[in-house]
Amino acid sequence: MKQIRPEAADYKPSAPVIGRTLTLGITSFLSQISLVAAMAAINNMICKYSALDPVFGQPQFAQIPMAVVGIVMKFFQIVISIVVGMAAGCIPIVGFNMGAELYLRVRKLFTSLLTAEAIVGAAALLIVELFPEQLIRIFGAANESSYYTEFAIRAFRIYLCMMIFACVNKACFIFLQAMGKPVESTALSMIREIVFGVGFAVILPRFFGLDGVLYSMPVSDILTFAVAFVLILQTYRRLSSSESLQVKDLMGMPG
Repeated sequence: MKQIRPEAADYKPSAPVIGRTLTLGITSFLSQISLVAAMAAINNMICKYSALDPVFGQPQFAQIPMAVVGIVMKFFQIVISIVVGMAAGCIPIVGFNMGAELYLRVRKLFTSLLTAEAIVGAAALLIVELFPEQLIRIFGAANESSYYTEFAIRAFRIYLCMMIFACVNKACFIFLQAMGKPVESTALSMIREIVFGVGFAVILPRFFGLDGVLYSMPVSDILTFAVAFVLILQTYRRLSSSESLQVKDLMGMPG
């Protein structure tokens, strides 16, 4: 409070500020809604194609696919919570440095965040690929049938095989939002969840049956990363360009 002394006029609502705040908030809202849509599509396809499966079409095994996918998604949410927490922790730092025009710091932070998120994804990937049966036991499925265990191992290894991309994609979405780029952030989220998430959850099972639902997740993450990679490169170029212009201004050089 020694540097900032609010005046009474500072508490007056500002339409431009409110509008920009709502724009950034709507980005998170649309992201969550699109995620719900993707999960609804996956659950519906699981129910539909498990009924057509020779094993899970039997009444005594009918609940296995839905239960297994629920466990897989619980583990996925644990990992994504770590990813979101790390990215969200960068938001005030990004906002401050963008406002202060310290673009070099923002670029370094972006690099550090993407690296850290990739490491988290790699660690999660190793766990699901090497220890899927142990994960199943943690969630209380040690005494289930062999069909349950077999499908759970397959689900973990297929559904989460692109965890690194999933983590980087989520970090990119949040970082763009922190930089005040709601359009790019919303577009990336909607492409991931609605275009790819819902689309492949509906299309792939027609060709691969129940496994097609499992493959919809990694395929969506790969294609989303292709889009995110373009946005990442553009972000680096913009930050580098702004940094170069800032240096020229300080040196009194022509732009």
